[in-house]
Amino acid sequence: MAKQYDVLLRLLLLGDSGVGKTCLLCRFTDNECHSSHISTIGVDFKMKTLKIDGIKVRVQIWDTAGQERYQTITKQYYRRAQGFILVYDITSSRSFQHIVKWASDVDEFAPDKVQRILVGNKADEEQKRKVPKEQGNKLAKTYGMEFFETSACTNCNINESFTRLTELVLHAHKKEMDAFQGSINKYLDLTYLEGEQDKQINSQKACAC
Repeated sequence: MAKQYDVLLRLLLLGDSGVGKTCLLCRFTDNECHSSHISTIGVDFKMKTLKIDGIKVRVQIWDTAGQERYQTITKQYYRRAQGFILVYDITSSRSFQHIVKWASDVDEFAPDKVQRILVGNKADEEQKRKVPKEQGNKLAKTYGMEFFETSACTNCNINESFTRLTELVLHAHKKEMDAFQGSINKYLDLTYLEGEQDKQINSQKACAC
């Protein structure tokens, strides 16, 4: 039986409640746009397989709740992620200002080689725009992130943003990828590798006295 994928990795969507994280995910994985908003409770996820440079990549995308009462739960998922999509709503200055907090959480709880991109969502609502595109670009450069403005309604930059983050993750794990390409009938689980690296780091920190 043919393998369904070669590499498994995990991405997390982060941002305030109501910025459209679930809509982005549904558009990317199912090509659907849900106009009504139902807040995510805790975490949810969907899967999609991409083919990048001849490699079948199984992407596990976790949609996290933006409400503060769920953040203790969602932070538990940071350590096993290889990529983060930080999302704000271009019609909400508050959600844009909170990106600094989300980026700080990633710095504190995520692995060292984690990749991030910044997404300004709801680009179709130009008449309601509160955050100029230039501000998004400037903030992204401050944190060394690539920047996209997206719309789940019009399918603008959805595939481009998710695919680009996947490419960045693969490039960051080039050493593991090179070793993988020399092996046969195996797949590379980056989510597992990150967990094993965490265990090694924790064991090195343990007191030997």
